[in-house]
Amino acid sequence: MKILHIIVCLEADGAETMLKRLIEADPASIPDTMVVSLTTLGVIGEVLRKQGVAVYPLNLSPSGFNIPRILWQLVKCIRRYQPDVVQTWMYHADFLGGLAAKLAGYHNIVWGIRRTALTAKDPKKTVLIMKMCALLSRLIPKKIICVAEAARVAHSKAGYDEARMVVISNGFNFSQFTVTDEQRAALRSACQFADTDIVIGNVGRFHADKGQDNFVKAAALVAQQYPAVKFLLVGRGCEADNATLMAWLNDNGLQERFVLLGERRDVPVCLAAMDIYCMPSRTEGFPNGLAEALAMALPCVATHVGDTAVLVGDTGVLVPPQDEQALADGLLGLLALSAEQRQQQGQRAKERVFAEFGIEKARARFDSVYQEVITGK
Repeated sequence: MKILHIIVCLEADGAETMLKRLIEADPASIPDTMVVSLTTLGVIGEVLRKQGVAVYPLNLSPSGFNIPRILWQLVKCIRRYQPDVVQTWMYHADFLGGLAAKLAGYHNIVWGIRRTALTAKDPKKTVLIMKMCALLSRLIPKKIICVAEAARVAHSKAGYDEARMVVISNGFNFSQFTVTDEQRAALRSACQFADTDIVIGNVGRFHADKGQDNFVKAAALVAQQYPAVKFLLVGRGCEADNATLMAWLNDNGLQERFVLLGERRDVPVCLAAMDIYCMPSRTEGFPNGLAEALAMALPCVATHVGDTAVLVGDTGVLVPPQDEQALADGLLGLLALSAEQRQQQGQRAKERVFAEFGIEKARARFDSVYQEVITGK
């Protein structure tokens, strides 16, 4: 079964990482897999190429002036590769990839919705593309894979064809989530965390959707009561040269309490250095970072957005989004527990995600959708 994946970019973000895991879950499929990035190769593209996957960046400009050329390149690529299924990821790829596949004479098209809903802070161009996709959802894709039930509901309300939608949650390769005590101790030492420090952390790129501003505000409230608590931020843009982030920390007197590691390849080690995980997002589909924290047996506080409740179940603390006091209260509740109680809660969370969200299950569900698209059964 030849699959052509079309995605907006291949940086180390949620959709891109899921695509990588999906391909890696079945190494035998690599010769029959092609990935096209509308923009650049990115770190995920480099990794996939090293594994033998055919990856082609098309260098779409931020302004979009070369969209006609990109569309024609996609048409030629699809005709040349002759895939059994064209799988697109996210709005811009759904729109351009779907149109290109139709123009190339292909009809086995599967779209991919990777977020719950758009917000007022999203670019107007993205909102327009989403609305156009909603109109075209009855004409272009045979199936629309949503990353979360909340995403399915929100996009159905936005005008997408509900009959074509199916939910497949993210899957994870848990074999990669093994960290030694020595690795944990080494990173904590590098961050100058004392053995007695309780570290609250988050992993995610710096973006309004990810809610780092609310995390800082909640941290300020927690820090007033717990002088031995430190905070760790990991992700692209979470660095000392981020003037906006540093202003938040300085305004709240937290510059000495925060460690900023930026984008890292050793995320499991970063998670192991934490004692509590906090997800302050304003919006999510199916949150990868939270799932990875649960897999590392971390007790978690998370905002109730997207399919967070589906992921966490009864093993974590859910609070309303954009409410720093609620976020702080959730963290204070975990801090009030003994270390043993926090470890027990984290272990229950780990057992849950291991049982429900392995990449093997996700890969089988994607393959099932592809077979249904191909055979019509």
